[in-house]
Amino acid sequence: MSTEPRVASRPSPLQVLLGDAIDYAGLFPPAQLDMSGAVAEYASYLRSSDNWALGRFVVPVARLDELATEAEAAVATELRSLGGGAGVWRLSALFGNDVPADLERTHVFNDAQASSGGTWVGQVEAIELRASTPEAIASAASLVGKAFECFVEVPIATDPTTLIRAIGTAELRAKVRTGGTSSDAFPSSQQLARFIAACVAAHVPFKATAGLHHPIRGDYALTYAADSPRGTMFGFLNVFLAAAFVGAGASESTIVELLDERRPDAVRFDEDGVTWHGHRLTRDELAASRRVAITSFGSCSFREPLEDLASLGLL
Repeated sequence: MSTEPRVASRPSPLQVLLGDAIDYAGLFPPAQLDMSGAVAEYASYLRSSDNWALGRFVVPVARLDELATEAEAAVATELRSLGGGAGVWRLSALFGNDVPADLERTHVFNDAQASSGGTWVGQVEAIELRASTPEAIASAASLVGKAFECFVEVPIATDPTTLIRAIGTAELRAKVRTGGTSSDAFPSSQQLARFIAACVAAHVPFKATAGLHHPIRGDYALTYAADSPRGTMFGFLNVFLAAAFVGAGASESTIVELLDERRPDAVRFDEDGVTWHGHRLTRDELAASRRVAITSFGSCSFREPLEDLASLGLL
């Protein structure tokens, strides 16, 4: 890993907003790398000067052992560049339908890693699962306990307020799917704004995933194929700022406007905060939004979001 700090001693407001924010999901579409490729990519990001923005490595729970095998092999090949001084890899494990079995597999993995003495060590810090009823949420909470951060993905085509409140009662976290590889996988701005407002009102932190490769809303290719169809994607800056502005008291209708914002120059960062059409957030308000509202976003690319920020003059 690079010897540079993950976050500067005086991070910029943009770094406050996006520090540790990009959960790397290179195993998933549209990138869909094999394990060795995803391991190599994540290792290079850990060593880069952009590691301040890097979050957890997202992996299906059924592939945890495969991850450990590939990472150990990479360490041996690259003279411990992935382990030892590079520290522990922080992982987020995606669960399937059998939560008890997946939970047992995760505990076994973490215990084995903690005592392995190997050149590479990974630890599952968070788990991600789906639930569509308050009863399923309560059941997941009773199984998981306090062992992991638990993100519960809920549907948002209909009002998710009841589900969000159940997540809050269980002291879990929420997850929202903001897109995919086809246009019909994207929720409307109104649906996403309603979800964000419900999370903030219930004091439920959340993460977003899918379709957030670019900072600002716009029309982009939906996959990396040369003949990819195009569709309208949400911008990750739009989503993060929406969560922050809701926390600062913005109305749901204002958040819909922000989620639909397509002009990069409408979002202006300075040394002390950010302004959007006369609405202002200070550095402290941005930091608060990361503690109590939006935690991260999953992306199969780490470089693409940062390169787009750089192209806009924000990095």
